[in-house]
Amino acid sequence: MKRFYCECGSQVFFENNNCLNCSARLGFDPDSMDMLAVHPGAGGVYHNKNGAEFRFCGNGESYDVCNWLRPSQVEHPLCTACQFNRTIPNQDFPENRSRWRTLEVAKKRLFFTLMQLHLPLKNGWSDPQNGLLLDFVEDGRSRADVFPESFLSTGYLGGVITINVLEADDAARAAVREKMNEDYRTVLGHLRHESGHYFWSRLNPDTDTRAQFAKQFGDENRDYKKALDAHYKSGPSLEWRQFYISAYASSHPSEDWAESWGHYLHIYDALDTAASQKLIEQSPADMNIADRIAVWQDLSITLNEMNRSVGLGDAYPFVINKHVARKLTFVDAVICQLQEYG
Repeated sequence: MKRFYCECGSQVFFENNNCLNCSARLGFDPDSMDMLAVHPGAGGVYHNKNGAEFRFCGNGESYDVCNWLRPSQVEHPLCTACQFNRTIPNQDFPENRSRWRTLEVAKKRLFFTLMQLHLPLKNGWSDPQNGLLLDFVEDGRSRADVFPESFLSTGYLGGVITINVLEADDAARAAVREKMNEDYRTVLGHLRHESGHYFWSRLNPDTDTRAQFAKQFGDENRDYKKALDAHYKSGPSLEWRQFYISAYASSHPSEDWAESWGHYLHIYDALDTAASQKLIEQSPADMNIADRIAVWQDLSITLNEMNRSVGLGDAYPFVINKHVARKLTFVDAVICQLQEYG
């Protein structure tokens, strides 16, 4: 994430609504990819120091879950990112407001990286054939009186990413992470992973790309349900660390792809933050994939040691070996193809 500054010169952050120094109202402008200080005018219109006029996203104004701006002349009440929502948590239940906010923060960070990479990003309302939508849903675990005996998993299908709202609850997410014996589980990680499924379907890969996919990940047409059932019943093979970025990646080629895609986005965002904070010399946009991997391998060791020094677990509990590096390189090639769709 890049560094942002208020017009008063103070550093501000991507999720801020106000500058702590001068109290100016802040909003993120997706057109300029910048946080702007804006000042109120008539009829809900705000303007920045250059006179450009904006309105805040309706989800921010009504529910305080979004700080994105939209041009004042745009009739749609939601910002670019919130237009991707198909289902939101039921706001009749007070605890769902903070959950929704957590989901939106993660989604906006995902979108920021996707926009940095110039990936084609259209919502399913404007482009039903190729667009993306998001469902933030509940089931019987969080609302037994409304959804008795129901179970809805986080996943992707047919242009829709589904995230169970309990992933936004720290205690519930930690419990699942422990039950699944995972090293790492975050809302942003889920969204990055599921976006990989979407963009692979969006690519409609040619024969050569599919052959390269099979070479790196295996046969994507392998029976998915059987593979996942076997993974959850018996667990990963003892040798999974030699070939995969995570145990879950070993469950099926499609999941290996999505895990690799998710880690690619994770690495890109982390390197972008490191560059903006002067921890590394180059932005990831100015590196090739081999350099990104090499720099990240060094930096992630430093991050892990910093975490350990203050009594926390590793910030990046994963190993990028030569097999994983080749998969990340394939992801990079696919991203180059997708950029042509923009």
